[in-house]
Amino acid sequence: MYATGRGRVLMRGTANIEEGKKGFQIIITEIPYMVNKSDLVARIADMVKEKKIDGIADLRDESNRIGMRIAVDLKRDGNPQLVLNQLFKHTALQSTFNANIVALVNGEPKTMTLKMILQEFVKHRQVVVWRRTRYLLAAAKAREHILQGLKIALDHLDEVIKTIRNAKDADEAKVQLIKKFGLDDIQATAILDMMLRRLAALERQKIEDELKAILKTIAELVALLESRVKILETVKTELTAVREKYGDERKTKYHAGGVGEFELEDLVPQMTVIVTMTKDGYLKRLPEDAYRRQGRGGKGVNNGSLKEEDQVDTMLVCNTHDNVFFFTNRGKIYQKRAWDIPEGSRTARGSNAVNLLAIEQGEKILSILPVTNATSDQKTDSPTSPLTPQAPKYIFLTTEQGTVKKTELTEFDNIRKGGITAIKLDVGDSLAWANTTTGNDEIMLVTAMGKSIRFSEKDVRPMGRSAAGVRGVRLGVGDKVVGMAIINKDSDKKIFTISERGFGKQTGMTEYGVQNRGGGGIFTAKVTSKTGKLVAALVVDKVSECDLLITSKLGQMIRLPAKDIPTLSRTTQGVTLMRFDAEDRVAAVTTC
Repeated sequence: MYATGRGRVLMRGTANIEEGKKGFQIIITEIPYMVNKSDLVARIADMVKEKKIDGIADLRDESNRIGMRIAVDLKRDGNPQLVLNQLFKHTALQSTFNANIVALVNGEPKTMTLKMILQEFVKHRQVVVWRRTRYLLAAAKAREHILQGLKIALDHLDEVIKTIRNAKDADEAKVQLIKKFGLDDIQATAILDMMLRRLAALERQKIEDELKAILKTIAELVALLESRVKILETVKTELTAVREKYGDERKTKYHAGGVGEFELEDLVPQMTVIVTMTKDGYLKRLPEDAYRRQGRGGKGVNNGSLKEEDQVDTMLVCNTHDNVFFFTNRGKIYQKRAWDIPEGSRTARGSNAVNLLAIEQGEKILSILPVTNATSDQKTDSPTSPLTPQAPKYIFLTTEQGTVKKTELTEFDNIRKGGITAIKLDVGDSLAWANTTTGNDEIMLVTAMGKSIRFSEKDVRPMGRSAAGVRGVRLGVGDKVVGMAIINKDSDKKIFTISERGFGKQTGMTEYGVQNRGGGGIFTAKVTSKTGKLVAALVVDKVSECDLLITSKLGQMIRLPAKDIPTLSRTTQGVTLMRFDAEDRVAAVTTC
């Protein structure tokens, strides 16, 4: 605006977050220029009713003669900064003041930059000082002229008095004074108007002192008019005096960079959420506390009304600010932020992926991977500690037929809206699992027939996105991979295996030795007709702090404390974790 003469100023009201006995409050003490307070309060109330602003419990105008005060009470679970950002975005608490700076320059309208405004103002002040000085000089010279006449009269006082006394009237006295003493009309008139008290000695001295002072003033004014430098110094001195007399502290805060527009990160609270997806591609996002803990062996709660013949297929826990990678049956990858996944109730069906992603006809999402946004969650000023977890460097992929592949995470930095290739798949194979690794991890694969293999990640060299991968595990007839887990060498983790009929257990990782990639593996669970095939295998670190979420194909879901699941050896079948109808089966398992 100041550089070109046209632009805008983004104005924000003054609002502070305060914590009271009943929770947080947002106190608004100043509002932008030209914003009506009553209209602002009404607008906030309307936004709350329309549910465009969440987290506000009450709204009051507490303004009085002391000053403005609008109190916004927040709900107990309300995020103060989030609500404040929403107020800025949706109400006039943040307003834009558009400016088109036009001024008359030499009688012509002209768009002015800040520099031009200052230059023209300085020119104007110079003209003002010059005109004022010229006026003061004329007045000083006029006064000096009169004082010169009075001095002549005082120097010839007796003769002046005699001349005035002998004149028959004032006009004749004026003529005689002009003729005898060489005065002009103005000086003669001033002498005749002089009071008798001015004839005293002290009064005579005052006239002489005033004459000396006026002559000095005239000299200064003449010097000022003849010097542009002195005129500029006068302008500066006068403006400094104005600043000292009227200047005060700035009442507004100025942000040189501008507050700009809000990013979605500013409006979406960071919270743990559960994302579920069905085989038909219906997605929904739920808060973590949507499911309460239950005892082992229960039936769980209904997780939603599914379409006929549809089944819950995938479930994961992530943060709303995470990037979510979607891997499809065609080996492509798409990306969305977690908050972009539509939020639904526990019983809602969800929104189909075709409304969220630009997937092609016949393309289906088979795997979902949340990746923490490094820009917001990896900021630190401290040096890396040996105990600090390593940052992920690769995405490790596994197909149902046991093919594995790892690709550097940086190759997925710029995922187009239409997706990019993640892996080249063999005919009849499908990409099923994806996770991030550091390059020094170990990989565990678990199959439906109860086999498992644990091998070093270093056995799989990094490949490009279009590569097909290498064999991770050798499968028997009718077998497929049902689980992939990433294991840190230094961690003390447990592996949880869950079968399709709701049987499960946990087993210590010490029972699984490191093998070479591509082998047949060892047994991790006893698979029988009673248990059914394995459908999921998860590796969990902090068992005492973790819950297992199990969902069935018909939409039942149960949340169990992981510590309540018994620890059993590799060759056992496990215990009942979830009961459901005879035609139902376990569909997906995740931890939270």
